[in-house]
Amino acid sequence: MITRREAALGSAAFALAAPALAAPAASLALYKGTDRAQRILAGAKTEGKVAFYSGMIENQALRPLADAFKKKYPFIAVEYWRGDSRGIVQKALTEKRANRVIGDILESTGGAQALIRAGATEPFYSPSAAGFPANYIDPNGMWIASRLDYFGMAFNTRQVSAADVPKTYEALLDPKWKGAIAWRADSEVGALLFIAGVMREMGPEKGEAYLKRLSAQRIVNYAGSARALVDRVGEGEYKMALEIYAHHPLISKAKGAPLDTQMLDPVPSALSTIQLAKNAPHPNAALLFIDFVLSKEGQEVFKAAQYLSPNPQVDIDPSLRKIVPRLNGMKETVFTPELMFQSRDQAAALFNKYFR
Repeated sequence: MITRREAALGSAAFALAAPALAAPAASLALYKGTDRAQRILAGAKTEGKVAFYSGMIENQALRPLADAFKKKYPFIAVEYWRGDSRGIVQKALTEKRANRVIGDILESTGGAQALIRAGATEPFYSPSAAGFPANYIDPNGMWIASRLDYFGMAFNTRQVSAADVPKTYEALLDPKWKGAIAWRADSEVGALLFIAGVMREMGPEKGEAYLKRLSAQRIVNYAGSARALVDRVGEGEYKMALEIYAHHPLISKAKGAPLDTQMLDPVPSALSTIQLAKNAPHPNAALLFIDFVLSKEGQEVFKAAQYLSPNPQVDIDPSLRKIVPRLNGMKETVFTPELMFQSRDQAAALFNKYFR
């Protein structure tokens, strides 16, 4: 993991190294020639390091992914930093403004469009994504889907029975749930995504009317991470949590926690995306790492961690089938990075109006 001291020392070294390495990266990032793999590998060996910023849970997926890559390419050191989407965007933009880029690769749910608009990323190509559905790859090459995320409701099975848990948006309005529900405040994939989904499905008038009624439930605004909120539900601090990564409670449930997931129809979904940082200090190693992450081999690491893969060669883990809308007759509202960005201001305004 990148320490604060290492980041401070490394940024200076990376800044000095960047001019020598950036030129071949610019030509290779979109290169599709038959010698692409050999050229990238040779450059990566010279660089010897790659830095990866991601929102993935460290012990569950981030570290296993780094270990799998290092096993295949032992001559490349992998440094990583974990943060939520806003943290990743802020860190990347701070580095850009200082002209000291440290993170080569940026992987997030909800941060892609902000990074693109700020000029913090550059277009790239990966042959590993050749079989991906078209809507999982940005037409301008600015991002590729690295994970699929479905959002649902976590509930404590000791406090709420499977028979009693709300199964529709309307059921959330039952007075008995007043003060029992939490969500991540101000998060693009928390309260704001829930609000955006409601507005997109119900329309302006009905959507806002619903949110006004929902505000009477006194939903708790939680400031921590998505994983931490699920843990709080498991500990009984909150009975339920809205708009969480639907696979998180199932992972905890498999380990004996009193947790489960309930999906609401329509199901909001988002693409976690991987991006190449502009002026990445280790551009060849970054492209090699991206290829690995998106490949069947890399995506199998995600599957083992119970993440959902965009790679059609990777099967859905049986334990996660219950949260996949198309497998359960549910409608899906897909939030691409662009749509999520476009929805943000309206969602934030409604959050401030009714839930702040």
